[in-house]
Amino acid sequence: MPDPQTHLLVDGSNVVQAWADTRVLARRDREAAKALLLRRVAVLHDFSAWRVTVVFDGRGDDLRIEAVGDSEGFSCVHTPAGVTADDVIEQLVGRAAAPGCCLVATADQAERVTVEAAGAAWCDPEGLARRIDTADTRQARQVARGNAEAERGWRGGGAGR
Repeated sequence: MPDPQTHLLVDGSNVVQAWADTRVLARRDREAAKALLLRRVAVLHDFSAWRVTVVFDGRGDDLRIEAVGDSEGFSCVHTPAGVTADDVIEQLVGRAAAPGCCLVATADQAERVTVEAAGAAWCDPEGLARRIDTADTRQARQVARGNAEAERGWRGGGAGR
C-alpha cells in the first residue's frame, strides 16, 4: 500500500492535456474535463489515503483553494493570473515539511527537474493513470471481499436475517 503520508500534487491543465479523453473533452467543456480529472484522482485520496492537491492555471485576481468533497486533504487550486500551476507546485514542495513525501504529476520536464531537485518524486501523466488504475483495482477487490463476507454472514444466519 502506498505511504499514506504521500501528498500528490497534480498539474491539472498539463494532465488534462496529456490524457486523450480529457483533452478532447476540454475542447468542448473545460469544466467537465477538470471534474473528470478530479473524479479520477479521488481514489488516491479516498482509498490510498493520500493528500491530493490539483493545481490549475487561473485567470482571476486571487489564489482560489476549493475543498473537493468534504475533506481538507483533497483540494483544487486555481492560481491568480500571472502565476502558473508550476509556480504554486514548486512553492508547495519547497514549503513541505517533508518534500520527499510529495509526488508531482506532470509531463513538464523542466518542472520535473525542479521538483526532483527540491526532494519531491515525479511521475508523468501515464504513471498517474497507472497509479489510479491500481488503486481502483485494489478498491474493487476490497469491496468484493467485503460483499462476499457479508453474503456468507447472511446465508449463515448471521446478523441481518
